[in-house]
Amino acid sequence: MKKCRYFAGLLKSQSDWLNKMADQGYRLIRTGKLEYEFEPCPPGAYQYQVEYIGDKSMQSAADYAAFLEDCGYRVFYKNLNLNWSVGKVVARPWAEPGGRIATSETTFNRELLIVEKKNDGVPFALHTTYEDTLSYYRRLRKPWLYLLLVSAVLGILMRSVVWAVFGLIALAGILPIQIALGKLKKSSETKEW
Repeated sequence: MKKCRYFAGLLKSQSDWLNKMADQGYRLIRTGKLEYEFEPCPPGAYQYQVEYIGDKSMQSAADYAAFLEDCGYRVFYKNLNLNWSVGKVVARPWAEPGGRIATSETTFNRELLIVEKKNDGVPFALHTTYEDTLSYYRRLRKPWLYLLLVSAVLGILMRSVVWAVFGLIALAGILPIQIALGKLKKSSETKEW
């Protein structure tokens, strides 16, 4: 069965949808730009998480995917943005060295990892320590902060409503991450990881 969906930067919505599909008895077998292909499986047999890796270098992303596969998970690369061109180059100033320039030969259109785990009754979390989770949310926030900064500067210099809209989009991306960071910090004060 094939389904077409686009989630933009809504990683939790994407993982929730994949988990819903698994609960209905469909296992992910392939992804495309907008496409997700499934095969029948026992309902609830698999669990999914979606991980942002757009800030990693090609080697770092490949190493991380290999690490997850060595842990027994299946991984699928997925695009974050819709881009239909070939031979694209994009700058990511917030990324780690080696990932700041992404091309179609490196990590461009491979900004996400969909991670599949056999459902063993244990909740599925890729980040299990406080420090790791905190680091992940901070990495996830960087592209949104960059977009906000660029939008604010260009909006002020050009007095443009378009850049103000981009700034609002960036704020909409930052807010859920900030809320999650606040909850994480609050929970770290009340319990041990």
